[in-house]
Amino acid sequence: MAKSNCFRDFVKYASLNVMGMIGLSCYILADTFFVSKGLGTNGLTALNLAIPIYSFIHGSGLMIGMGGGTKYSIQKSQQDHRAANRTFTNAVYLAAIFAAFFVLAGIFFSGTIISLLGADDAVFDMSKTYLQVILLFAPAFLLNNVLLCFVRNDGAPQLSMAAMIGGSLSNVVLDWVFIFPCQMGIFGAVFATGLAPIISILILSPHFIRKKNQFHFIKCKAERKLFGRILSSGIPSLVTEVSSGVVMIVFNAIILNLEGNVGVAAYGVIANLSLVIIAIYTGIAQGIQPIVSRNYGLKKFGDINATLRYALTTMLALSAVIYTVVFFGASQITSIFNSEQNAILQTIATEGLRLYFIACPFAGFNVIISIYFTSTEKPQPAHIISILRGFLVIIPMAFLLSWFGKIHGVWCAFPATELLVAIIGLLFFISTRKKQNKITRYE
Repeated sequence: MAKSNCFRDFVKYASLNVMGMIGLSCYILADTFFVSKGLGTNGLTALNLAIPIYSFIHGSGLMIGMGGGTKYSIQKSQQDHRAANRTFTNAVYLAAIFAAFFVLAGIFFSGTIISLLGADDAVFDMSKTYLQVILLFAPAFLLNNVLLCFVRNDGAPQLSMAAMIGGSLSNVVLDWVFIFPCQMGIFGAVFATGLAPIISILILSPHFIRKKNQFHFIKCKAERKLFGRILSSGIPSLVTEVSSGVVMIVFNAIILNLEGNVGVAAYGVIANLSLVIIAIYTGIAQGIQPIVSRNYGLKKFGDINATLRYALTTMLALSAVIYTVVFFGASQITSIFNSEQNAILQTIATEGLRLYFIACPFAGFNVIISIYFTSTEKPQPAHIISILRGFLVIIPMAFLLSWFGKIHGVWCAFPATELLVAIIGLLFFISTRKKQNKITRYE
């Protein structure tokens, strides 16, 4: 019966979060589609140069939300409601600090940042507009991510999913309205994206208006130690998202030298599809987090192991389906975003899709195992996995393989990195499992 309940919880939380994360990731995919149709190759290039900064904003929100949500779930399962409320309050404080940083960057440094990211005269103005507006909407993105994670851990995963999907659908509709009927260009695309988290927050509001929330904002001082614990537990979520931005920045620089603006536009198709696929794995990982954290607080290690097994099995099945679709549908996928029917873009992106997404099962394993470690208060292996895949391996791998294989080497850098890190992650898991078995035996 316990295993049956565990499976039911997994299906409920994981399915809702996968659907929600797909919806959330479609913020950018919708921009990619409508910008490609309305503004062509230069618009797609401008979007791809600016979009890595969105990964930093989204990743910061997930770091605070997932880190705070993990602590909150454990404290709630142990009936420590005062500590749980302090955790939520300090998570909001952290979100405000990060929001102020991003807004100031948007006001004073957006031009400088976009120049450093490689924008030339043809795409500079569009890229700067997109980047500046995204940064000014950072408070909404951050608060939305924090509330989504806490509402999910508060026993309302359906509402969390509805908010994510509702925000995304509004973005799709507003993208079309602002770019085509209103003729607002790149500003219309980013304005629609910025409004989406506000709509998501409005969808979450009944949880508070009807007083269903078990967490509350209370009067308390900012606690540095609690800041540290929240950030430590959430760092893997940050690195998972930020690594997408870092990889895009590095790949954009390499591809600009190899293939020019058309190559960057082709990579835009691959990178934005990658955001959706990684979001599926993140959805599974976020889905198991409340279950694993709650069972960890209650010391139900059998249920933790069962939940992880369900997550990895689901991930492998989805990876097989995703890669089959990408491999056989690469040309058709590229054509959707290639509004000008650019033959060079079509060739580069089609070949890139088939090579890049070999990484699917390895990336899925790395995302899930990182959240598993943080959900069981083992942040160190999660940090190592996240930093390796986000920075220490992927960057030198991209330069090395691009030197050997040119553009094909760039595409192979991602699967090579994820495979290497997955092996390291598996070794960490085996090691921690042995330690856990010893503790359980003694108890």
